[in-house]
Amino acid sequence: MAEPVDRLAHLRGLEPHLFATIRGQNHLLPRVAAGFCRGSLHISSPDRPRGSFLFVGPTGTGKTETFICATDYVFGPGHLISFDMSEYQDRSAVNKFIGESRDDPGLLGRALLSISEGGVLFDEMEKAHPLVLDLFLQILWHGRITVATGQTFRFGHYFVGFTSNIGSSDAMRMEHSKFSSIEQAVLRTVENTLRPELVGRIDEKLVFARLTSAVQREICDLEVRKETTRLRGLDYDLEVSREAMEFLMREGFHPQLGARPLRKTVERQLQDAVVRDLFAAGRARGLVELDRSRRQLIIRSV
Repeated sequence: MAEPVDRLAHLRGLEPHLFATIRGQNHLLPRVAAGFCRGSLHISSPDRPRGSFLFVGPTGTGKTETFICATDYVFGPGHLISFDMSEYQDRSAVNKFIGESRDDPGLLGRALLSISEGGVLFDEMEKAHPLVLDLFLQILWHGRITVATGQTFRFGHYFVGFTSNIGSSDAMRMEHSKFSSIEQAVLRTVENTLRPELVGRIDEKLVFARLTSAVQREICDLEVRKETTRLRGLDYDLEVSREAMEFLMREGFHPQLGARPLRKTVERQLQDAVVRDLFAAGRARGLVELDRSRRQLIIRSV
């Protein structure tokens, strides 16, 4: 059965949307878009998840954000189920995950009951207990999972994503090598770390590149625009000077931790500038301040 024209038009915009939102990962965004389009057009097998992705590479490079961005675009907000697998490291994690008794569907069951389609994301999957990894095998191969209540949940309406820092040390150590060499080294580490039957059942295994200072500068600009737009909705119409942008970049740049410190720096400094303006407090040395006459963020002192 043919897809409605507007549905096809919407999916056609997924790849440009990813390129407009995610920085420094141009090499893999077409594959992410293609995987989501295959599943959304019901071309993939109906007996398995619509699509499965393993995102690996250094921290703070956009692995989680990429899956969330694609899911939100395809389904709209409110269709993401996310689990931090560092909370499922011991043997009891299985019961926590799929229930402990006949009246307990577990955290996964409750989440699937509340969201009937969308994306299911397992962050830092390598930290999960091996028994939890066995559950991933069921999800990927059979496309379903049975929880403690006896209910069986099928994943034919969900995309499944995994993120992992496996191979991050390889990527950072080889920072001056060609990316193709880094990619091969990271994927070898993944295959040597995870069970081969698990890796083999994931549709797309994608290696994220470390973020250069130039890419982080682009991200800084995006984050500033995002935060000033949000503050504008609260009636704070701010403009960030070139000096303030340089300050934010210096304060937030981190070669190992990627964009996370930068994002936090932008949010904290812009919000603090607004608070100081509201309080009409004294000026702290080296911080982004608000010029009340121009409603512009500047550096008062460095």
